[in-house]
Amino acid sequence: MSEDAANSDDAGGELRPLRTDLGPVVEAVHAADADAFVAVGDRFDDELRYLTRFAGPDRPSALVVVPTGGATGDDSDARAVLCAPALFREQAEREFVASARDPDAGPTSGGGSAVHDGVVREVRTGNVGDHAGERAAAVLDDLVAAERGDRTVLAPASIPHDAAVYLERAGNELASTDAVAAARERKTPAEVDRLRRVQRATVAGIARAEAVLAESEVVEAGDPADGDTAEDDPEDGRRPPLRWDGEPLTTERLRREVNAVLAARGVRDAGNTVIGAGPSAADLHYVGDDPVRPGETVLLDVSPRGPDGHYGDATRTFVVDGDGGWERRAYVAVEAAREAALAEVEPGVPAKTVHGEAAAELAAYGFDPNAGEGEAGFTHGTGHGVGVSLHEGPSLTGAGELRPGHVVTVEPGVYDPEVGGVRLEDLILVTDDGYEILAEYPFGIAPTDEGDEA
Repeated sequence: MSEDAANSDDAGGELRPLRTDLGPVVEAVHAADADAFVAVGDRFDDELRYLTRFAGPDRPSALVVVPTGGATGDDSDARAVLCAPALFREQAEREFVASARDPDAGPTSGGGSAVHDGVVREVRTGNVGDHAGERAAAVLDDLVAAERGDRTVLAPASIPHDAAVYLERAGNELASTDAVAAARERKTPAEVDRLRRVQRATVAGIARAEAVLAESEVVEAGDPADGDTAEDDPEDGRRPPLRWDGEPLTTERLRREVNAVLAARGVRDAGNTVIGAGPSAADLHYVGDDPVRPGETVLLDVSPRGPDGHYGDATRTFVVDGDGGWERRAYVAVEAAREAALAEVEPGVPAKTVHGEAAAELAAYGFDPNAGEGEAGFTHGTGHGVGVSLHEGPSLTGAGELRPGHVVTVEPGVYDPEVGGVRLEDLILVTDDGYEILAEYPFGIAPTDEGDEA
């Protein structure tokens, strides 16, 4: 276990301050011989949320980062200005400015409050009737002299088109940068704190669903406890649904039980509680309502979002009263693929290697490792990064190597659209010497109620 993991908060401990190092943005501006960086978005824009830690309204804000030293490389007076809605100034000052103050950092050359990354922060709420792109352009006019003609401004590729138009009309030449996406891939200890806490809530939700499945009753067609409806006794030979608390069990009832636990733990389900049963378990994003039947796979993929914007992500698969057929063979194969993938995780390993080992293991068990959407087999990558976006870098099917601080899912799975699906997923932190599973949860195809107190 890494030192960061050993020293992290417990379930009720105090979280370390959450703040973003804007140094990589400043470095990107210098490296591109540019004049500034601009990002525009609202509370749903994950890159702006990451850069500012400002959880503002659904009205656009703009961030301008200016390394005062310009192309000389002198970033001692680097400045970051957040153009926020006036009614949210106090929140912006708290989340963007105050959180960056660091008593251990030296004073700024301008005599301002010390900040952890040397980038002095400021909130501006003037001209609130103007578009966020216009407000960003006004800050550039104020802070950056256009001595070389048009200013060169870096921006994420996701900058809204209308904001880009306003900036360009004001004499700014935009250039795309991936500096923010690259910085987001490696998590700070404070970010890991948040991810670990949300992941604990995630597995608590899965534990509740497992307990409900374990408590459910198996009934057969014609049993007095069996409902006498076409849905309960389908003509395709499938068994009647399980019954729980006196009523047929459905994926929606399970989803509500999971989401209640998530809410009690202080996280939002964010519409991401995916539960499929039988054939719908082969649907990677199923949020509909299906009967849960004995002998069929029940796939639970839970991905809530915490109060600071970070996601959890975990998946387990269960079968009540299974017969040891396809679902058992698939479960054993996926378990083996998970172990093969984790065995490759360490700093310096190409990310694709992790996916390759999982796919090879599934192939060894007779499953197609390169199945297309809607086909039987392994239809997706082995994992992806998780942070303030549910899916971010690095990808375990992409280029690059694993590095300490990467937080990724490991989630092999196999599916048959006519039968069901099996997936097992954990969220792991790449450490200096291996990995840490951010919230352990047991494995087993037959549900028990032992984990409901998680």
